Amino acid sequence: MEKRSGNSSIGFGADVKSRQELDESNWMKDVIPHDLVKFGLIPELVGRLPVITSLEGLDKAALIRILQEPKNALLRQYQRLFEMDRVELSFEPDALEAVAEKTLERKTGARGLRSVMEEVLGGLMYRVPSDSTIERVMVTRGCVEGKEPPVIERDPDRKPVSIRINGNKRRSRKDSAS
Repeated sequence: MEKRSGNSSIGFGADVKSRQELDESNWMKDVIPHDLVKFGLIPELVGRLPVITSLEGLDKAALIRILQEPKNALLRQYQRLFEMDRVELSFEPDALEAVAEKTLERKTGARGLRSVMEEVLGGLMYRVPSDSTIERVMVTRGCVEGKEPPVIERDPDRKPVSIRINGNKRRSRKDSAS
């Protein structure tokens, strides 16, 4: 593609770009099917690609929107998991920014959001069902960065969540653990 576009980086006086500068430039928008064949893809495969397009990476704001806005957003999924144990899960706005920043650092895109959320909430998801006194969990930026634990509000008078087994017996989670 460099030969075709005349942007060669070989020779004296050439404009040599670093990998980061290449990643930030929009050079992929100029790719044509012939470039893919020259790169090594077989023409039969390239012929089956009806449209060739390039996409831009997601920024922090887009990742935060992905966490919150879709119908089945990750944030809502985790809140529902905690609601099963009658625990309210909330995130400070700074915590959501920290999740997005961590995902950007890893360069994993929107799919990487889940792994960051699992890291942050993994231990809590095991601790909350076994501790019936937990009423609310607030995730902060420090929690996402691994500097501090989440803020947990407790109610010592709270009773364990009851679950039904076989439709007619009632047992609490504490009973079923023993």
